[in-house]
Amino acid sequence: MEIEMEIKKNRPLFSIIVVTLNPGDKLQKTIESIRAQVCRDYQVVVKDGGSKDDSVDELKKMREAGLDGADRDFWDRVEIFEEPDKSIYEGMNQATKYAKGRYFYFLNCGDYFYDEKVLDRLKQEISRSEQAWESAVPKIFYGDIYDALRDVRVASNPRIDGFGCYRNVPCHQACIYDAALFEERGYEPKYRVRGDYEHFLWCFYVKKASTVYLPMVIASYEGGGFSETKENRKRSAGEHKEITAKYMTAGELFRYRGILLLTLSPLRTKMAESPVMSGLYNRVKGLLYGRK
Repeated sequence: MEIEMEIKKNRPLFSIIVVTLNPGDKLQKTIESIRAQVCRDYQVVVKDGGSKDDSVDELKKMREAGLDGADRDFWDRVEIFEEPDKSIYEGMNQATKYAKGRYFYFLNCGDYFYDEKVLDRLKQEISRSEQAWESAVPKIFYGDIYDALRDVRVASNPRIDGFGCYRNVPCHQACIYDAALFEERGYEPKYRVRGDYEHFLWCFYVKKASTVYLPMVIASYEGGGFSETKENRKRSAGEHKEITAKYMTAGELFRYRGILLLTLSPLRTKMAESPVMSGLYNRVKGLLYGRK
């Protein structure tokens, strides 16, 4: 037990994983949002899948210069790896091989920490939770995100249960995962759009992970990306049907679908995605969730 505690103490608290492919100047901006963090109990893993632009080369130059400068403490924590991948989820899986932190956080290029004290607040909350629970059960901490495209805070469900898992789970930019949840397996690359959704359900149903909601905004989410194209929305619906059938009974699926129909889910989805209505919709949702 003492040896385990010593190993844990010598590991960074967070591994911040940034997966890239031709990100342009978004990579530098995302890295800058990490560098601005007050808390530096982390390692940064940048995993590039074969970019043809000069973004990763520029980052390497910045790191080389930074190691000789005043901000060496930050650049010492940044590791850059290049390895071809076939999808973002395969890239994320590759990145976890280099991650040494006790908790993994995936921050896409173009997404940023909401403010400079996000990691500091997360560290305090995780410390309080670990002292209170003293449990070997792996945990997923999660909060809200800011949708930059629609200029609105998106509230996450503070209670994850079966229906919450069916309807929606927090996106990976809102989640901080116990590293143990990636030791046995990572994302299923065959799911091109909902790989993070499938992995969350696997953590919840198979690994019995505890979910801990934190009433704070974790990241500013760029929005309007890969998963939101017309083609991938259709793919997303098909993957959702396949994934939920893996983890939920026929009776549960029938009940959950009925609830969504009765609560006008298609209409609410349109409101959430509307530039005009999304602000009001998410404020009401936050009130219903009891968010202060």
